[in-house]
Amino acid sequence: MKANIGLNKSDSAKIVEILSNYLADSYYLYLKTHNYHWNVTGMHFQNLHKLFDEQYNALFASLDEIAERIRSLGEFVPATYAQLKDLTCLKETKEVPKDREMIKILLEDHESVIRNLRSWIEEVNKAGDAGTSDFLTARIEEHEKIAWMLRSHFD
Repeated sequence: MKANIGLNKSDSAKIVEILSNYLADSYYLYLKTHNYHWNVTGMHFQNLHKLFDEQYNALFASLDEIAERIRSLGEFVPATYAQLKDLTCLKETKEVPKDREMIKILLEDHESVIRNLRSWIEEVNKAGDAGTSDFLTARIEEHEKIAWMLRSHFD
């Protein structure tokens, strides 16, 4: 049965597209952060290993929240690697960068997600979906905090 929650079909489809893009970006960030957690080396190994651990766990928890938001709108969640690869704006890193480069790459990715979220929140507000708007607003705060933590390594 289709959801009857006060959103027209066109607006609902756009919101699901936004959430699907955000899910893909979050999944890529999760994988990249987990990869860096496993592979970080150097003088700051212990601190970065712990920092990346905290961040990938937070990102992993968010994946289920994003997917459940899509399901609450009555649609199925894109969940294959091929689908997520097509939906993300982030790029994979095939090599293992040095520790400082890892931080820089993750910072750039989080800032990219933050910029996208700001734009997406505007679109969701135009569609009249306060629930998704609130959800994305809370998520932007989490990405801003992570970006701040990463950015602090360069001050």
